[in-house]
This record gives sequence, structure tokens and C-alpha cells, in this order.
Amino acid sequence: MKRLHINISVQDIPQSITFYSTLLGAKPTVVKPDYAKWMLDDPHVNFAITTHGERQGLDHLGIQVDDRGELADLTQRLQAAGNTLRDVGETSCCYARSDKAWVTDPQGIAWESFFTLGAETTYAGADKNTPAAEKKTCCKPGASACC
Repeated sequence: MKRLHINISVQDIPQSITFYSTLLGAKPTVVKPDYAKWMLDDPHVNFAITTHGERQGLDHLGIQVDDRGELADLTQRLQAAGNTLRDVGETSCCYARSDKAWVTDPQGIAWESFFTLGAETTYAGADKNTPAAEKKTCCKPGASACC
């Protein structure tokens, strides 16, 4: 089964957690100082907020899958859509290890397809002291900076 993913960049995590918890009728399943995520069944969505976006508002959309077979099918559909696919492979982002790919839609909105492999302790899988050359991050197409 697939789950829609929505990621919104916000200025104030605690204020946004209060707002979205009320709106969604649920508390987040993951809370970090710079990130929160709700894994909802009604609607079936992975909704996340973060302070890591380039600007506030919609950061990206995505589709989360339950297995590598679904990911392969979805990746083929993204390639067939006609825009350049950035296949990241296994990476760390948003406090999770995932296998993912990115594409930008005709309006310039970044879409990710991903299969989650497990949890991470940091937002981008590396601490601030890790040299940039050693980081394999979640960067979406067109990003001027990575996580």
C-alpha cells in the first residue's frame, strides 16, 4: 500500500505541532527539535514539518511505499513521466534511512518516492562535523543546499 507524503517547511516547530495536531486530530509519531511527523491512517498520509526547507511553505510531496517492488514500479512511472529522475538510492534523511528517488513535476514541485529502511539519529544521517564529501543526503532536485 502506498502512503502520500507531504513535507512543509515551518518557522516554529512547537507552534506548528500544536496547529497540525489539532487539525489532524492526532499527536505526531516523531518529534525532534527541528522536525515532526504524523503517520496517519485516516487520511493515509505521512505528514511532516521541518525547519530545514529553503523557504517556508510546501517543501515537497512524495509517495512512500511498503516494499522494494512497489518502489521499482513507482520509479519506472516517474521515469516515464518525462522529467529527469534523480535516483539517490539508499540514503539518510528526516531521521530515517530510505531508498529514494526524486523528480520535479511541470510546476517545479519536487516529488520523492521512497521505501523506509529504518530510523536515524540525525536529520541527514551525519552530524555537523561530518565532511560534506562523506555525507550522502536527501537532497531534492534543484536544491541549492543539502540537509
